[in-house]
Amino acid sequence: MKKLILIVLCATLFVACKKEVTPKALSTSETPPPPTEFADSKYSEIGKKMLADLSKNDMDSWTDSFAEDAKYYWNSGDSLVGKPAIEKYWRDRRGNVIETITFEKEIWLPVKVNEKGNIPMDGIWLLGWYKTTAKYKGGKSMTQWIHSTYHFNSEDKIDMVDQYLDRVPIMEAMPPKK
Repeated sequence: MKKLILIVLCATLFVACKKEVTPKALSTSETPPPPTEFADSKYSEIGKKMLADLSKNDMDSWTDSFAEDAKYYWNSGDSLVGKPAIEKYWRDRRGNVIETITFEKEIWLPVKVNEKGNIPMDGIWLLGWYKTTAKYKGGKSMTQWIHSTYHFNSEDKIDMVDQYLDRVPIMEAMPPKK
């Protein structure tokens, strides 16, 4: 009899302690994504490749990263709209103004924005910081840290760039206008 009572007591204890799994506990789709999260590191590789292409003056490869409707903004308020305008500006800049340009100490942060909040667009952003040294055709050079943000469309092409730089050292290093 004691064994029977002990077995019943153990069975009751086992059933009472069993954790009940509810359908809600199984469903993870109800958990909203975080407002931001790290994105795939392939976007950092795209940023590194773009700087390498610009350094070696491979403008075909450099412009291949842009969407046809891309926009390029500077913190000074200047802008370029459309891949043809971006390509024309940078081809002229690299061919006729900048003799050499190098980038070092690069920092890349790919981010996926799920809730745009106070930024212009959700989706994939690549944040980049790098030390830039440019030697101009007139012989002068400048060095400064530049911060750029790149937004990628659904085809992984850049559709918006915001670039933050100091124009004073650039203007001081530019060759005099003829």
